[in-house]
Amino acid sequence: MIDLATIYLLAGGYFAWIAWLSLRDRGNPRRHGTALFWGLVAIALLIGERLPAAVMGAIVIALAVIAGTGRLGRGQYRESSPETQTTEASRLGNRLFLPALLIPGITLLVALPLKDVSAFGQRLFDSHQTTLIGLGLACVLALIAASLLTRQRPSEAIEQSRRLLDSIGWAALLPLLLATLGSVFSASGVGDAVAAVVSSALPGDNRLAAVLAYALGMAAFTMIMGNAFAAFPVMTAGIGLPLLVVGHGADAASLAAIGMLSGYCGTLLTPMAANFNLVPAALLELDDPHGVIRAQIGTALPLLACNIVLMYLIPFAWN
Repeated sequence: MIDLATIYLLAGGYFAWIAWLSLRDRGNPRRHGTALFWGLVAIALLIGERLPAAVMGAIVIALAVIAGTGRLGRGQYRESSPETQTTEASRLGNRLFLPALLIPGITLLVALPLKDVSAFGQRLFDSHQTTLIGLGLACVLALIAASLLTRQRPSEAIEQSRRLLDSIGWAALLPLLLATLGSVFSASGVGDAVAAVVSSALPGDNRLAAVLAYALGMAAFTMIMGNAFAAFPVMTAGIGLPLLVVGHGADAASLAAIGMLSGYCGTLLTPMAANFNLVPAALLELDDPHGVIRAQIGTALPLLACNIVLMYLIPFAWN
């Protein structure tokens, strides 16, 4: 059976390869720090579950120290000439998008119609983790498809992905780390603490005040955590459910949907949402690393205002 541990092994092997290539790259003035960073990531993925919690904690701290002290750098990479790239792009045309489109397609295929498939009397996939398993397998198959399509060795894809990782740096891991915070905060009772603070500060019969607290809280907490999915369980458990659903009779489904949209407005405004706001600036080599955020302010704030109006009207229209 293919389970999440298999995907962790594949990912760990990939980062170990990246670490080895980084260590050998003498064109990178910070090659030792770069290799150590990705090597520690590889160790966490390969054997992290077998390590003591204190050791894993030390690895996380070491990653933060390496990134925080600027020990990550860019090196030299095997790249085709601009003329060759133009020629290959003309030859392949829109077929270039096929490997990328395989990733969501295969992920959905494994997560939905194939999740209960069995072979030799045993499930093919772990039914509790089919989405993540499908995503991991899709990335491997997309790599193979890209190699066949471009007539390049798979190692060439690894080399180019190293170039992208070095361009992004530590921010490549930020979405993964932030996404776990929501469940951690919820399990540690942060939602209950938020509910207690907000309930004591807001008048209980003022629907507008509760709506403003939930919508603005989702946006603000998303800006802090960098991920609306991380903010959602905390703000919904602390404000949405007790104050709006129970206290004012709001429809939970529509309230939650608009609450997530309010959180996405915060995503547009924060550097903590590195995959949306910092990574594009790094890949496009913009002079202003926060240029993407500045361009999105004019969209985020009016959209947040619209969400507040919708949240005040739609969830209570079912009453």
